[in-house]
Amino acid sequence: MDRRKPKIDAEAGLASPLGAVISYNDQATLGMVRDAIDTRRLRLAFQPVVLACDPSKVAFYEGLIRVLDPTGRIIPAKDFVAAIDQNELGREIDCASLEMGLSTLARHPDLRISINMSARSIGYERWLRLLKKGLAAGPTIGERLILEITESSAMLVPEVVISFMETMQDKGVAFALDHFGSGSTAIRYFKDFLFDILKIDGQFIRNINTDPDNAAIAAALLSIGKHFGMLTVAEMVETVEEAELLRTLGVDCLQGFLFGAPTVKPDFLAPADRKRA
Repeated sequence: MDRRKPKIDAEAGLASPLGAVISYNDQATLGMVRDAIDTRRLRLAFQPVVLACDPSKVAFYEGLIRVLDPTGRIIPAKDFVAAIDQNELGREIDCASLEMGLSTLARHPDLRISINMSARSIGYERWLRLLKKGLAAGPTIGERLILEITESSAMLVPEVVISFMETMQDKGVAFALDHFGSGSTAIRYFKDFLFDILKIDGQFIRNINTDPDNAAIAAALLSIGKHFGMLTVAEMVETVEEAELLRTLGVDCLQGFLFGAPTVKPDFLAPADRKRA
């Protein structure tokens, strides 16, 4: 009897049990997202980004896409983004996020919002049309819009991202480098990017008050942001102790459950609008 363990071959796809499970799960996820897009079961959940010096003041809100299943249960983006980012569903989700974000900015002239996007969407015609139309809807919308691009996404096509940033400069649009420290930004590109905001990945913020390694890494990342004149944001701040140390290190803004979880019913909505959300 051959007692050798079966080999798990990533290239075998459906030939391996693991490949079959992954394929099935991905297809189920794609189907769920496709159905949610077609039936408009999409929402933006808003999370406040507060000033480190005065957490009672919100610098801006991050708009995070949420997909609803047929029962109305909210499914966070982390549960489906990886499965859709490389195909057209990812572009459609980016379109939906941008459209809802721009609409919110048009309805709330005192609000500033960041919206997540993939670098792949820069060449997607519908996304570009929505951006152009949204920016034309009001004279201050551009300067109140922040586009967030993850470090790994920006490095897919750095020259394209840099060119896009340059074209958006006269519109007043700001750019945030999301999850900084988790990817592989090449320094030779970093100085050419036009990021206005640097968001330090939450893995370096967790337990920063008791983890000297995280404290050292966060301090180094902050120094890069300050050198390039960027507003710095610490992600995933969950305790008072973490917030206090981050203030000591000189971070500009804080984001995390300590200051508010993402919600589809943010305080800036009127009571009637919150009921409908």
